[in-house]
Amino acid sequence: MEAKNHRSVTDQMGREIRLPWPPRRIISLVPSQTELLYHLGLEEQVVGITKFCVHPPHWRKQKTLVGGTKTLHPELIRQLQPDLIIGNKEENEQQAIESLATEFPVWMSDIACLEDALEMMRRVGEITGRAEASEKLVSEVIRAFAALPAMESRSALYLIWRKPWMGVGHSTFIHQMLTLIGLRNVLEDQARYPELSEAELQRLNPEVVLLSSEPYPFQEKHLAELQALLPQSRLLLVDGELFSWYGSRLLQAPAYFKELQQELLGK
Repeated sequence: MEAKNHRSVTDQMGREIRLPWPPRRIISLVPSQTELLYHLGLEEQVVGITKFCVHPPHWRKQKTLVGGTKTLHPELIRQLQPDLIIGNKEENEQQAIESLATEFPVWMSDIACLEDALEMMRRVGEITGRAEASEKLVSEVIRAFAALPAMESRSALYLIWRKPWMGVGHSTFIHQMLTLIGLRNVLEDQARYPELSEAELQRLNPEVVLLSSEPYPFQEKHLAELQALLPQSRLLLVDGELFSWYGSRLLQAPAYFKELQQELLGK
């Protein structure tokens, strides 16, 4: 049955979108928001996801893959005839989003901190008819982060890429996660995701270096190379999803961060 009503909503970029209510054919263009839609019980409504949407695993076989977050296939999206597309300002390409928005309702998130993520969850719940479930999720996330213990600050570098080395600066979601743990980001004076030379790494000389599992898949074999550059730094491989995914995976993040704090404290 087709949705008969329509609603006008505003996304996190301040754009007004008019969409059928409730939406029955949803495409998600962002992995962390795809997982959120699953958590909100939208198994039947979600028809399309990206090839990077790995949670929940069974959706990769059941849903149409519409390309990558930055390499979308418009023809596949048109075939699905979505009545709602959900994307993100940073993770999706502006030109592709603007093109899709001429044909379909496209709701965009814009997230740089935990509060933005909580607001996104609330509003996605509202626009998909899952407001009660999203409010419950938000409350659980707030309680989990409130229980995260304080830790004496340590200087830290969070790396997301190799050849060239790339770190995480301010105005990013990861930056706030580092702060919440009790780590001082040595790139807090730099924007977004700066490239770093070997000389810059040595100048920064962080107490702790966190090597993310994504987007570059850092592994044990990469530790020696970096340790040679930073012999005084403590190197740790970390789960990038728990630092950068701003949907329902936030439920798992505080427990992981507490374990990381204990490891840094040598407990």
